[in-house]
Amino acid sequence: MSRRVWKSAGVLLAGAALLLSGCGETLESKSAATAPSDLSGVTLVLGDQAKGLRTVVEAANALEGIDYKVEWANFQGAAPLFEALRAGAVDLGPAGDTPVLAAATGGTPLRIVAVRRSQSRSIAILVPADSPIRSVADLKGRNVVVSSARGSISQYLLIRALANAGVDEQDVNVGFVLPTDALAAFNAGKIEAWATFGIYQAFAEQQGARVLISGEGINSGLTFITASDEVLGDPLKRKALGDVLQRFAKAFEWARQNPDEYARVFARVNDIPLDVSQRLRSWGDESLLQVEPRDVQALQQVDDLFVEKKIFPHRVDVEKLTDTALFSTPFLTQTQPTR
Repeated sequence: MSRRVWKSAGVLLAGAALLLSGCGETLESKSAATAPSDLSGVTLVLGDQAKGLRTVVEAANALEGIDYKVEWANFQGAAPLFEALRAGAVDLGPAGDTPVLAAATGGTPLRIVAVRRSQSRSIAILVPADSPIRSVADLKGRNVVVSSARGSISQYLLIRALANAGVDEQDVNVGFVLPTDALAAFNAGKIEAWATFGIYQAFAEQQGARVLISGEGINSGLTFITASDEVLGDPLKRKALGDVLQRFAKAFEWARQNPDEYARVFARVNDIPLDVSQRLRSWGDESLLQVEPRDVQALQQVDDLFVEKKIFPHRVDVEKLTDTALFSTPFLTQTQPTR
């Protein structure tokens, strides 16, 4: 082939390349133009427990300037929260490790999309200040109330604590009561020992309850943000959810950096004494992070125990419950602060 023919062929190939390149840009632009972007018609229903999530989000003004709408639905425990998620009444819900597993075991269509890690100080078995119960071993033959239902983080603490103390679970009379009802009964002296968590624990301690044992070193300390399969499968809602998780993360960072101000806001919004709010805040506000393999492994261990104890009827594959593509935390370091 002559030099002239090669030159002509080169010109033709170059032109074809430019033409293809232009087509590619056109297709990409067209694809971007048709991708879901208008969120003005989207409404996310955000489930919550004891206003814990809503308070920090609103205190930090984290939802300012959103392109979508949000509604809040508050529940006093994880069990009714997940009933609502299963019924499609809420799109998102925060909960501890065991309630998430209980919901998944029961067929609630959910995925874990983010995690918070704590030292489990906000889970405890409480007794009255003047109780003769001085150790977990003393629970043998006693009545212990667990909040809020079978498969809760409080029940996990009780199971592990009894095993560590060498006490057979059959030698303890265990009942299940929702935390608001249990708090009133406990303060009235009608409960010998109470396995509870969070704000209910803080209220009881403020009234003089004694911590028999906390979840530190026993519970996984994991709290998850879960979302329904339906919302994750809707492109517009999924995009809004990804944005709201980033805003949640920033809100939790604000709370960590402003603990005193947050305690005051929490007390005012929830109409509780400041010292109760300060006690609750002293247990720490952790960052919202991506789910990692260590979280999956820890949650799987919890599930395996509950299956072994026949609390859950069958095993769930935790890895299949996670959606790690939705949420990332580029503005946060993955190293937790030392407390």
